[in-house]
Amino acid sequence: MKIFNARQSAAQVGHYAAAADFCQLFRREVNGLYLLAFLLTANRSLAEKCFVSGLEDSLNASRVFKEWAHIWARRMVIQNAVRITGLHSEGGNAPSSDHDGNDVSIQPPELAGIVHLPYFERFVFVMSVLERYSDQGCALLLNCTRGEVVAGRIRALQELGRWAKRDVDPATINAVEQSRPENVGTVLD
Repeated sequence: MKIFNARQSAAQVGHYAAAADFCQLFRREVNGLYLLAFLLTANRSLAEKCFVSGLEDSLNASRVFKEWAHIWARRMVIQNAVRITGLHSEGGNAPSSDHDGNDVSIQPPELAGIVHLPYFERFVFVMSVLERYSDQGCALLLNCTRGEVVAGRIRALQELGRWAKRDVDPATINAVEQSRPENVGTVLD
C-alpha cells in the first residue's frame, strides 16, 4: 500500500507547477505580466509591486496544475493589483490619483486611453475585455455586483470611444456617425 501511495504521489507531483515552473513562467512572461499590472494600476511603482507580489503568491500557491500556471500567475497579479490599489476595500475606494503622471509617452497610444480610465472602469475593462473574465468572475474579485461590472464596462467603452475620437479628424468622425444606423447610436451614446 505504501509503494502505491508513493508512486501515486510522485505522479501527482509531476502534474503540479513547482516554484521553478513559476519562476520560469514569470521570467518568460515578464513583459505581459508587467503590462497587465501596469494597465490595472496605471502606476509604474505599483505595477512593480503587483508583479513581485504575484510572483511571491504564485511561489507560495498550494497545488496548481502546470496547465493552469499561466492563468494562476495572471490571477495573482490581478488580485494583488486589487489589493494594492485598495479597490477591494469597503465601497471600492481607490487612491485619489489615477495615474502617476509619467505616462505621457505611453506607446502604443491605445494603452494611454486605458490608463486614463477611472480605477473601477479600468479594472473592469482589463479584466472582462482583455483578460476575458466573466462578469461573475470580475464581480467576485472586485467585491461588487455583476450589474456594477456591466455598467463599469459600458462606461469604460464609452470613455475609450471618446479617447479614440481625440486623435481622429473631425470630418472622419462625422462621416462614420452619419453612416451608422440610428438604433446603434442610442446604445453607444
